[in-house]
Amino acid sequence: MSSNAIVKKIRYSLRWIPDEPYIQLNYFARFHRFANLINPYSYNEKINWIKLHDHNPVYTKLVDKLEVKSFVMDKIGKEYVIPTLGSWDSFDDIEIESMPDKFVLKCTHDSEGIIIVKDKNSLNLRAAKKKLETALHQNFFYIGREWAYKNVVPRILAEPYLEDCEYGELRDYKFFCFDGEPKALYIASNRSIDDVKFDYYDMEFKHLDIRQKYQNSSENITKPVMFDEMVRISKELSKGFKHVRVDLYEVNKEVYFGELTFYPLGGFIPFDPPVWDEIFGEWLKL
Repeated sequence: MSSNAIVKKIRYSLRWIPDEPYIQLNYFARFHRFANLINPYSYNEKINWIKLHDHNPVYTKLVDKLEVKSFVMDKIGKEYVIPTLGSWDSFDDIEIESMPDKFVLKCTHDSEGIIIVKDKNSLNLRAAKKKLETALHQNFFYIGREWAYKNVVPRILAEPYLEDCEYGELRDYKFFCFDGEPKALYIASNRSIDDVKFDYYDMEFKHLDIRQKYQNSSENITKPVMFDEMVRISKELSKGFKHVRVDLYEVNKEVYFGELTFYPLGGFIPFDPPVWDEIFGEWLKL
């Protein structure tokens, strides 16, 4: 079991603790101080304030990986939405033999219940079932107290496997949007070889001196061909929200929607250098 999985298991075992004390315990473990949740100043403090106080019911649909697709289609068009191959309440309901050779299985209600299948004939069905069924029986809300996930109906979703030919992987382009305006983004790369890198950029695609959770890439990351289109889409999808991170993919010069994230990194991961916690916090107006 990975260290991340162990942390999640421990957090889930503490689901009996009320939300605010639980948040403060996790915040203290990361920042070595308690969060100011009365007059939050930093970005991470404000994210945790939002968990406790902003319970807009529409968030439940928007964090559901299946339900959000209709919202995105209405906003920007179905051509930006990854097709759905199927959805199921249980792993045993999936007819693997009817699936394409390559596909992805993920849970609709969490962030890490995902199985990438590049050859269905070599899929370890037992391991896949164990991972997905375990996720289905957990309420993701209790791990980070991210309110939007509390009432999402757990299901398994299948989508086509996507890979950008130029990079040989599927890079995430994650835009931090505030009142409908993207202010910064980071690119998540090297996920296919389990050596994840995060690189932050401003909206002129200038590399920012930020490290958060993962180190920067040693490679020279070039500006995506569809960058301007991704910026436009981020603006459209973030309209009407004080803050949301819009996650997109560029696949062979086509843009696809990934997900909407209202609590980036759970509000528990420090910025290095810390000044960026203040800068992002200034952008987020509660």
